[in-house]
Amino acid sequence: MTTQAFKKRLVLSLLFTLLALALSAFVFTPPLFASESTTVAATAAPARGDLMWVVISAAVAFSFGAAAAGYAISHVGAAAMGAMSEKPEIGSQALIFIALAEGLVVFGFITALMILGKV
Repeated sequence: MTTQAFKKRLVLSLLFTLLALALSAFVFTPPLFASESTTVAATAAPARGDLMWVVISAAVAFSFGAAAAGYAISHVGAAAMGAMSEKPEIGSQALIFIALAEGLVVFGFITALMILGKV
């Protein structure tokens, strides 16, 4: 595959992903904010706009962690497989480095839970 064809496929893949995210935002977000209660006390729940930003910030925290982990695992995994092809006995060490990269997802998930726990 040529470099130009690869760039074209990469751009199309990113555009498709962004389109899917935008469509899912329109499909899944309205039911979240659809129920309004008029008898809720002022201190019982945050305002409607505040809840929206809390949910968005939790989603951003988790998605950045997941994207960073995917990027790290792709590079660490490729390097680990190349190193294991020369020295198969370092396979356990390679798994440790991949697990460290996977920890980024856990940190993003915990951060999102902490943000949502403040609601």
